[in-house]
Amino acid sequence: MNVWLISPYHAGSHRAWAEGYARCSRHTVKLLTMAGSFWKWRMQGGAVELALQARRLLEAEPPPDVILTTDMLNLPAWLGLMRRTLPASIPVAVYMHENQLTYPWRPGEGRDLAFAMINWLSQLAADVVFFNSRHHLDAWFGELPNLLKHFPDYNHLELIEAVRARSEVLPVGIEAHAIAKAAGCRLDVGRGRKKESAIEATAPSAYAPLILWNQRWEYDKRPDRFFALLYRLRTAGVPFRLAVAGENFRQFPQEFAEAAERLADAIVHWGYVESREAYWALLAASDLVISTAEHEFFGVSVLEAIAAGAFPLLPNRLSYPELIPIELHPACLYNDEEDLFVKAATRLRSPRPAPPSLRRSVLQRFDWRRIAATYDERLEALM
Repeated sequence: MNVWLISPYHAGSHRAWAEGYARCSRHTVKLLTMAGSFWKWRMQGGAVELALQARRLLEAEPPPDVILTTDMLNLPAWLGLMRRTLPASIPVAVYMHENQLTYPWRPGEGRDLAFAMINWLSQLAADVVFFNSRHHLDAWFGELPNLLKHFPDYNHLELIEAVRARSEVLPVGIEAHAIAKAAGCRLDVGRGRKKESAIEATAPSAYAPLILWNQRWEYDKRPDRFFALLYRLRTAGVPFRLAVAGENFRQFPQEFAEAAERLADAIVHWGYVESREAYWALLAASDLVISTAEHEFFGVSVLEAIAAGAFPLLPNRLSYPELIPIELHPACLYNDEEDLFVKAATRLRSPRPAPPSLRRSVLQRFDWRRIAATYDERLEALM
């Protein structure tokens, strides 16, 4: 098939998802993209630019067999702009990488329901709606009635069940096998500890276990909770080293600045890793990956760390229980801050890699080669 994949906000996890599928699909996947910035403007006005791109593409080649777009596109607006040049019979799928109804807004900002309505209208216009996790699907449809009831009349609540009936879960893929292969030479399975990697140890306790933060430096990931945990571990005399990666979109992340000063002697890495190989090396060097997120629709960064062998400690909520085999929930998921502290202290005093069964699960369930094949099948079914 010839697939058009429309990605109005082509950066970060959105870009990784689009390019990962395009790379691993057995079909021809053509990307129509815009730079990953000004997300509100992408949702409001991106359809104009992407319609122009599509028209130029149609001048050089036949129409696509199927269209896959992200939640950042105003799909009805784009279809309206394409009505004279694109056959109406082409099936369209919307991939809900995130949504603007249950996504937590920045502190002090009021929620703008117009963006959530763009998501809803796009779902109404699509033939099928894909969500990246069951948690995401349930959260959206759980809150959607409240969105529509906010409006005075003609809210058409009866359409919710029809859209839910044509919605399903398609996880995000990761380069699981490549990450595991890159990490393999850095794992000392016999000793149950990881060897030193390219990350140089600079702290006095050079062989203390390495804690990893590889999420965005954003409020919804609750870095304040993460660093509070580390301060408490230090007060309790639990040794550790620290690697802080992930993208920073904030002008002055105060909690990170404070942690950089208070934990300076434990830090072996600080900041976004540009090189894929260097990032994978950092994952391979890590003993423990911790999430304190208030919000998570999927959890790509955590899966990448697990594929490299890091042991995860994750909230027993959001999308995380879907990522971990149920028999490992007691070891990998925590219920509150006290439970997290106890589990983290235990893992740091007796470090060991992620269980082989957990790594196998990640490789078998989330590697892009397997995930892309599922996407291919679902898009073929639309034909």
